[in-house]
Amino acid sequence: MLMPTLGIFVIFQAGTHVSFLPYEAKRIIYLTVILTTCILPLSLLPLLLQFGAIKSFQMETARERVLPVFFTGFFYYLGYLLLKKMGVSGIIGSFMLASLIAVLSAVVVTVFWKISLHTIGIGGVAGAVMALAFRYGIDLSLLVFILLIASGITASARLHLGAHKPAQVYVGFLWGFLIVFSSVFM
Repeated sequence: MLMPTLGIFVIFQAGTHVSFLPYEAKRIIYLTVILTTCILPLSLLPLLLQFGAIKSFQMETARERVLPVFFTGFFYYLGYLLLKKMGVSGIIGSFMLASLIAVLSAVVVTVFWKISLHTIGIGGVAGAVMALAFRYGIDLSLLVFILLIASGITASARLHLGAHKPAQVYVGFLWGFLIVFSSVFM
């Protein structure tokens, strides 16, 4: 849930034209993104637990994850609309739209299969960084390396906990990576 905020941070720090936005504009974008992609989705979980829609915060079955992921997608959509209403477009808009698409498509996949949402998120940030590097000719190789290591650690942790099978983490990473890379690169 923090991956969109991390992605926005990377976009602001990458040395592109959006790096030069005024502090106040960046602050509003950060607040909008963290509110709609992290705080609102997380604040809904106790309510879903209270009403029995989920059995625990671990949401161990694919079926149990459908409603929380759907609401997360709704909040991502709200964030995207708010940013669009504020006139935010370009790379930031593309990144947020791609994040929304990754989450909403994960809802559909989650109905049938327990794809790793953790690796979708980190794969999406890695895809954004690679797209920025290619699109603007910026050397972000150190950041790509760090993200690939973090992706491996994340996938290994999910496997070690028994939360996923190898295919679920690999497909999750590729899913997030390809969706966000293709959106930000264009």
